[in-house]
Amino acid sequence: MQIHSSILALRAALEKRGRVVFVPTMGNLHAGHIALMTEARSHGDTVVASVFVNRLQFGPSDDFGRYPRTLQADCDKLSAAGVDLLFAPTEADLYPEPQQYFVELPGIEHQLDGEFRPGHFRGVATVVLKLFNIVQPQAALFGKKDYQQLMVLRNMTHQLALPIAVIGSETVRADDGLALSSRNAYLSPTERSEAPRLQRILQRISAAVQGGEADFSRLERDAVAELDHHGWQTDYVAVRRQDDLQLPGPSGKQALVVLAASRLGSARLIDNVEINPANGR
Repeated sequence: MQIHSSILALRAALEKRGRVVFVPTMGNLHAGHIALMTEARSHGDTVVASVFVNRLQFGPSDDFGRYPRTLQADCDKLSAAGVDLLFAPTEADLYPEPQQYFVELPGIEHQLDGEFRPGHFRGVATVVLKLFNIVQPQAALFGKKDYQQLMVLRNMTHQLALPIAVIGSETVRADDGLALSSRNAYLSPTERSEAPRLQRILQRISAAVQGGEADFSRLERDAVAELDHHGWQTDYVAVRRQDDLQLPGPSGKQALVVLAASRLGSARLIDNVEINPANGR
């Protein structure tokens, strides 16, 4: 596996590489990331990964300073997974001068996760657009665990007419259902045993909707109450449309998703469950 921090060196290494598939990450890789790398191989000739902890997407109260940085271990995992090239820039490589141009997003930036992490998706979209311009892939993979992020990046790519297929990959989970995340390392042993409750609640909401329940607000309130009763601090539980994350319409079968974000100790966990029309109300 080749490793580059220089934009020019990466671009030179990508010449005549066929169809390029890109998987951007912030490092501290786990089995979910590696599943993305493995899936990427089926979409092209050359798999490129990136490792960069993007300051622009962290708010003042977020964990930028303590976000785990494990580059050597990440390199070993990526190499073992068959990744062809790793782009691992420093901040000076990616932001040689202060970033003054940003991607401005529609109202969804301020809803759900955007409400609780102001500016987060602006920072994500800006760095991903910059990485897309550097790597110039034909396809890029993102995990569905970050559902709102996937929707934002897919719609950005579509509206800016980028020649890139944005592919959502299924969430990889532990045996007890907890979505794999770098932030799971913040959980104490007691918190780790409690953490799967989030997925169980979302599955219960999904089953209720599939069974014909249409009072989404009640389902959301009950879920928040249960989580908070067990020591969580919940930002939201929300049933939304899959395509734009707006409120569901009044009738008809719809592709829905139930999303949640809640803090357990010092870890902020997010998760979701899709409810597809064939099985929905």
